[in-house]
Amino acid sequence: MAKLYFHYSTMNAGKSTVLLQAAHNYRERGMEPYLLTASFDDRAGQGRIASRIGIGAEADTFTTQEDLFAKVTTRQGAGPIVCVFVDEAQFLTEDQVWQLARVVDDLHVPVMSYGLRVDFRGKLFPGSAALLALADEMREVRTICHCGRKATMVIRQDAHGNVITDGAQVQIGGNETYVSLCRQHWRAAVGDL
Repeated sequence: MAKLYFHYSTMNAGKSTVLLQAAHNYRERGMEPYLLTASFDDRAGQGRIASRIGIGAEADTFTTQEDLFAKVTTRQGAGPIVCVFVDEAQFLTEDQVWQLARVVDDLHVPVMSYGLRVDFRGKLFPGSAALLALADEMREVRTICHCGRKATMVIRQDAHGNVITDGAQVQIGGNETYVSLCRQHWRAAVGDL
């Protein structure tokens, strides 16, 4: 039975690594997955999902204006797919999460989405909020704070390491921009004591 999955965490937890490993497992068995990632996140190159540990794969891209049910249906016309993998799922719109739910319900294709739960201000991303509401199964990909506790929050830093507490929700970046922390250290970092 196909399901809509949401694998969530903070930055640097290994979400893309888990996605790439699962997609590899399908390919190794002769089955074709369909990989999608946000078009504006080109840190690994346009149309590429990559992990900090050095593995990567080509992927189709999506914009927030695209109908993902139509996109998956079109892709199925080129040959059968056994699973849809969505990286950077926090950038989905609410409508797109519903479209992915239709992929599961109407096309009977599982959808594995991977993304951040909250932004640097501790607020849900729209795609993550919709996935938390609609996913059949949710799985946390864990990472740790510098203190050893589970990291559930993330801070944004400027080029000098100063914590930024306001600004646009979306700013593409990696280890140079974001640090995952437990809630207590996040509160200390943003001055909420």
